[in-house]
Amino acid sequence: MNELPTKSYLNDPKGLKSWLLTLDHKRIGLLYLFSIMAAFALGGIFAMLIRLELLSPGKDFMEADTYNQLFTLHGAIMIFLFIIPSIPAILGNFALPLMIGAKDVAFPRLNLASWYIYILGSAFAVYSMVAGAADTGWTFYTPYSTETTTSVISMTLGAFILGFSSIFTGLNFIVTIHKLRSPGMSWFKMPLFVWGLYATAIIQVLATPVLGITLLLLIIERVAGIGIFDPAMGGDPVLYQHFFWFYSHPAVYIMILPGMGIISELISVFSNKKIFGYKAIAFSSLGIAFVSFLVWGHHMFVSGQSELAAMIFSFLTFFVGIPSGIKVFNWVTTMYRGSISLKTPMLYALSFLFLFTIGGLTGIFLGALSVDVHLHDTYFIVAHFHYVMMGGTVMAFLGGVHYWWPKIWGRMYSELWARISVALIFVGFNVTFFSQFILGSQGMPRRYYNYLDQYQPLHAFSTYGSWILGLGFVIMAVYLVHSLFKGRVAGSNPWGALTFEWTTASPPPHENFATIPETTHGPYDFDKIVPKRTLTED
Repeated sequence: MNELPTKSYLNDPKGLKSWLLTLDHKRIGLLYLFSIMAAFALGGIFAMLIRLELLSPGKDFMEADTYNQLFTLHGAIMIFLFIIPSIPAILGNFALPLMIGAKDVAFPRLNLASWYIYILGSAFAVYSMVAGAADTGWTFYTPYSTETTTSVISMTLGAFILGFSSIFTGLNFIVTIHKLRSPGMSWFKMPLFVWGLYATAIIQVLATPVLGITLLLLIIERVAGIGIFDPAMGGDPVLYQHFFWFYSHPAVYIMILPGMGIISELISVFSNKKIFGYKAIAFSSLGIAFVSFLVWGHHMFVSGQSELAAMIFSFLTFFVGIPSGIKVFNWVTTMYRGSISLKTPMLYALSFLFLFTIGGLTGIFLGALSVDVHLHDTYFIVAHFHYVMMGGTVMAFLGGVHYWWPKIWGRMYSELWARISVALIFVGFNVTFFSQFILGSQGMPRRYYNYLDQYQPLHAFSTYGSWILGLGFVIMAVYLVHSLFKGRVAGSNPWGALTFEWTTASPPPHENFATIPETTHGPYDFDKIVPKRTLTED
């Protein structure tokens, strides 16, 4: 195939109105792509400014209050506007119906409404930036968040609205997976990315309302002066922590579970081998979703909770590592004696394995009561969180974007520049955040604007790493945009994958498939279907 299809979802129908009122899951995925990537760019700029200010002790170019506002904005934007919606809303929307052989999601209008709700919530967050940005940290801890004069109400209202977008997406995916699978696609013939989205959707539907109610109570307390969390009015600030983390720890798995699904796809396809332990990986996704609701208290070991509660939460924290360990073992075993192709998506999968393992192991350290008391609220927490969220979720997201990019646009990107970008992002990330493990173990508190001179070399080292990391992302943006205009035509299946989305044209037609495909084999039966294959080369 030397040219793109004349008609695809990208140009059928035409016009801006057709995009703004579209019910096509693929177009809605792209609308999310553009808006979420804008949020990611904004959050990334704030991160670079934070690291630049921390290059040396004392004031470099911003005041302490501005610093507090910047790290709050960075955290809130990256969590609520980027990481939580990124994989389900972009790649889930685009790929899920294609992967199960469906024409669309179960509720297309609800799908479009979820994007408009996302835009509305984002608008409140952006308004809060110009109206005196919140300086509470992204967790909005009380009682400070009920006392500060900054725009906590508009920021938390934005997060409250964004929660509805998350719930609607989760509901849509659950019904779609239950009702619209192609003939012959049993539960254990579904791609593992679909299993990841399914487990994620369950958490979205069950946990997100708790955050919504919590933020609404915070707003009511500020507006009406009713004592809920503020001890000065008879409230309990620790109650806020319980409510917040009851959502926010499952939210960690809203972020990571779909990423784990992507990694399962990438490792199988680029190892040219059937996934090892399919059912174990599928059930471990549901296991993580279940246990995630039981471990919120490990964020509160120093909050004054009872010793018995702390011991129980510590045990459950260790326990939740088991299903994640099952996945890592199965991925590594899948690669064993496989025909591994080190294409860009696979490089991101390998980066994920390395970085997420470090994040998971350091989480075990923090689950130990005696260790957590010393490391709590230090840079060790910052490093652990970023190794899990960016080393895990973002690396998986980037791997998924590069994997499905030819299907989304019908064109290939430059493999050379993509590999250079992977290398810069991997090196830059480790330079930036591994040094923060050392800072934290030496006692450097997180969120501090100023610090002792003894911490300066490691802070500077971390800042230099952020520049390498930023360069990697800039290069990625350039070659991906370039591929849209100059990229080589991809063909329907450049990777030799077996899931349904690769059986239709690239980019797909508006209706996805001419006829509903029928499932005749598992999604990873490379040994039965395609004993040998040749991946597209540059």
